Amino acid sequence: MPHALAQAVEVFTTAMTVAGMGYFLAVLVAASVYQRERHAALPAFAPAVSILKSLKGLDPGMLDAFRSHCRQAYLGDYELLFGVSSLDDPAAAAVTQLKAEFPDQSIRLIECPQRLGANGKVSTLAQLVPHAQHEFLLINDSDITVSTRYLERTMARFAPAVNPREMTAPPVGLVTALYRGRGHRTAASAFEALGIATEFQPGVLLSKLIEGGLHYGLGSTLAIRREALNRIGGLEPLLDHLADDYELGARIAASEYRIALSAEVVQTAVPEYTWRGYFSHQLRWLRTVRDARPWGYAGLVFTHGLGWALLNVLAGGISFVSLWLLGMCFFLRLGTAMAVGAAVLGDHHLLDNLWMLPIRDVVAMGLWVAGFAGNTIEWRGERFVLKNGKLQKQGTGNSGQ
Repeated sequence: MPHALAQAVEVFTTAMTVAGMGYFLAVLVAASVYQRERHAALPAFAPAVSILKSLKGLDPGMLDAFRSHCRQAYLGDYELLFGVSSLDDPAAAAVTQLKAEFPDQSIRLIECPQRLGANGKVSTLAQLVPHAQHEFLLINDSDITVSTRYLERTMARFAPAVNPREMTAPPVGLVTALYRGRGHRTAASAFEALGIATEFQPGVLLSKLIEGGLHYGLGSTLAIRREALNRIGGLEPLLDHLADDYELGARIAASEYRIALSAEVVQTAVPEYTWRGYFSHQLRWLRTVRDARPWGYAGLVFTHGLGWALLNVLAGGISFVSLWLLGMCFFLRLGTAMAVGAAVLGDHHLLDNLWMLPIRDVVAMGLWVAGFAGNTIEWRGERFVLKNGKLQKQGTGNSGQ
């Protein structure tokens, strides 16, 4: 019996290793398709747009991120609206400095004192929307840094269709964007940035290919038609949702609009995580994905090809076949990291941290398993129960942990 069990484990890990290799190959195809799409000529479409940012506290590099939004080579009009729950927030002083540096740019600081739901960011954004002057709105996180062509590349996706095949498709209601992470100082921060470039963003590209388009949004960029936002009831239905970006995109996709992916790749600042902070953030993200897309989360089992290959080496007694599979899997894993992280995202720090990839993949596999163990998360110093996408203070529902 022990021998039969060992053989079964070896066969299973071999199959999962091969499946993981298939996943890596599919990612390479998805990256190639996106590269062709992003390098196509952009239509000349530059509608007026209001950029909305919810602020809480001042993080390193935040002011530089704001400045990048003021240096747009954009033919249309645009304004920046910054919302704070209190004018005493340190971020308010940064906006005041920004206004002094860019006096010709339309920049407004708006106090949004109401707490409308558990998600403070959405609460602030919901109070900003009535102040926006334009019919197109663009929401992104406070730490997002962009190129001078950000608005051009993003808003062009809303251009009226000229291709006969696209003319019969629903109009674009939301545009989102890929992003890379910029780690800061700590090893845990570098781990996070590496995961963004080599695990999360490859998954986004593959889901786009498999599902025939995106059906969710990414917080790095949520550009939306006001009419589409009104159709789903505005931002208020998202006030108690943790994954508000995902939920916004899902509701837009379900309301006869398409979601497009911008040709722009933006950059987010990764906090100086401690290891405890890193594990807490990863579990929060994983359990959010599991809650929003349970079958998609289960499907992540195939993304851990390198972990399965290592287990297969142990199960196979370090046989020649298991070592060959490990080598092939490792080669494909590096290929996806370079194709997406370096070529698509332009992550210039990827090569410096690539040596950590096998370690990060093993840790990620363990965290994926831990993601099944409950639905309690930590967010902004508080513990919540995540149920049907909504946040409940721990104690008001069953945590399952």
